[in-house]
Amino acid sequence: MRFEEFGIAGAFLLTPERRSDDRGYFARIYCEQELAGRGLIGGLVQVNTGFSPRVGTLRGMHYQMAPHSEVKIMRCVRGVAYDVIVDLRPASPTFKAWCGVELRADSGQMLYAPEGTAHGYLTLADDTELIYFTNKPYAPESARGLHYADPAFSIDWPGGIHLVSQADQSWPAFGN
Repeated sequence: MRFEEFGIAGAFLLTPERRSDDRGYFARIYCEQELAGRGLIGGLVQVNTGFSPRVGTLRGMHYQMAPHSEVKIMRCVRGVAYDVIVDLRPASPTFKAWCGVELRADSGQMLYAPEGTAHGYLTLADDTELIYFTNKPYAPESARGLHYADPAFSIDWPGGIHLVSQADQSWPAFGN
């Protein structure tokens, strides 16, 4: 797997190394030893999926407060999504910065989001599905979010946003 530092401290774009032959390809998409070798947290305990039938569907920006802060590794398995993480760690050199990447099912690339970051995505194609792996189980009492259009971050979402849940529209401005 190739690791490319990406946008904020501790975030990486992961690209599986495909081994191809007449049958197609084989690629490793998770290896605890490779993550640990780069000082990254693994120990995945939960796998989630999100499916959106319509282009322009926005989900996020979600995170969990300590002690349930989580690492997430996101991969698009159908369609195309613009995946975004925001750094919420006050001691980080990239505090309040965001980064985004287009994840496509055909590329197999994944985004590694370290603990202390918020995550969300916008579908860029109909019938888009993401899976994401986490190192902590969901803890409803620690679940929080940021408004996707919060001026504290000025996330530059590509394309039109056509559908957002009431819950995601209701997140308060950062710091409130």
